[in-house]
Amino acid sequence: MGWCLCIAQAPLPTLTHQSLERYPLSKPITSSCFVDYPTHLAHLSKSIPSCCIDYPTHTPPYTKRAWYNPERQRKFNQPEIFRRWIETDSPSPSISQERVRVVSYNILGDDNASKHSDLYSHIPSDFMNWETRRKLICRELSGLNPDIVCLQEVDRYDDLLSSMRNKGYIGSFKRRTGEAMDGCAIFWKENLFCLLEGESIEFKGFGLRDNVAQLFVFEMNKGDSRRLLVGNIHVLFNPNRGDIKLGQIRLLLSKAHTLSKKWGSIPIVLVGDFNSTPQSAIYEFLSSSKLNITLHDKRHLSGQSSCRPAQFVGMPRQMWKPYIFRDRFSTCTWTDEEVKIASGNSECTKLEHPLKLYSSYASVKGNTRTRGFQGEPLATTYHSNFIGTVDYLWYSDALSPMKVLDTVSIDVLRKSGGLPSKRLGSDHLALVCEFAFIQERREGEEQSNAADTKTARKEEDADIGEADQ
Repeated sequence: MGWCLCIAQAPLPTLTHQSLERYPLSKPITSSCFVDYPTHLAHLSKSIPSCCIDYPTHTPPYTKRAWYNPERQRKFNQPEIFRRWIETDSPSPSISQERVRVVSYNILGDDNASKHSDLYSHIPSDFMNWETRRKLICRELSGLNPDIVCLQEVDRYDDLLSSMRNKGYIGSFKRRTGEAMDGCAIFWKENLFCLLEGESIEFKGFGLRDNVAQLFVFEMNKGDSRRLLVGNIHVLFNPNRGDIKLGQIRLLLSKAHTLSKKWGSIPIVLVGDFNSTPQSAIYEFLSSSKLNITLHDKRHLSGQSSCRPAQFVGMPRQMWKPYIFRDRFSTCTWTDEEVKIASGNSECTKLEHPLKLYSSYASVKGNTRTRGFQGEPLATTYHSNFIGTVDYLWYSDALSPMKVLDTVSIDVLRKSGGLPSKRLGSDHLALVCEFAFIQERREGEEQSNAADTKTARKEEDADIGEADQ
């Protein structure tokens, strides 16, 4: 069987979301999309405050615990979490002055936190309270001062909207299909961007469960009016259904490629919770653009089963890496239906997507305390049943990551016993990257350079001819 290029054919549904008010855009968009405008703009602080975790000195009572962490019983100095900016050491020589700071953040839906309370049985109830967490999340976002914010697991959109509007952001929310209340949300600064087109993907319409994704095309209101496509996704969690995860990601990449071409092959940023680790086959598909699914067991395509917190308790620091990066791929038989779900074609077992993507954090070198396999963070999420990296900021050509906000070491996370905490409002860490656009060479400059090269070659040939004579 040969490689197949997976391009979705079904049209995207019209973007809709719950909003408090509906206002016309300053420029028309090409699909039906309602956005929430702030009543006024507020100056955002450009400083990034240090973030501290205060650990409780006692363990709250509980009836059921998925994992016991003896570190919580010890008295120790409460370490601070310093998330520092790491700048690239190899910037592109042709970058523009325009910068775009993007945040991806799974904020832990209030309903999910309640339904899966066993994952947070060791977390004080005060830290799990939604209003407490909302304030922490909004405070953190305000300090990060992003231009575009992509959130996952949002089920209290209106609560967030009121705060974000006061900071000068417009928002759009897409709820999951089915009974779930959460979904994805994107906020962007009204004074910096104009929305040209907004679309959403309901994966249920393609037989791929109730998850959703968002794709927005923005145009900057300053400089060269550069355009950017931003995608936001929360991939299915179920570790055993790698076929569905692949199907959702494949569809997102295909739709993003089509929309980018529609607007002149504009650069792409795709972010979210991909529920797949850096050592997984799904990561390989995203980063290499290809994957032969027959070489992998669909139950382990995401690599989630190899990141258990109990593996790290009492383990020397130098031994963490073999455990966190262990995967258990094995050959298995794929049914025709599973192959069709993953690739879109029951006869296609070798997937290929049309984008060339790079991971922001892997592209900006960090240190061994916070980075691991592929240069990715060692962990972007932590609760009693999982510790590892599942969140990413992917980007395409024509963009260059200038700096990222570093994550947290495993040692600090392990001592905390899990997230949320007194200072962090979610069980995920926010990922932040500041991008620069790569300057395009103007047509006149290209023709001039080509003419100079041609002239130089003629002169060189003439010199060679004279030397031969």
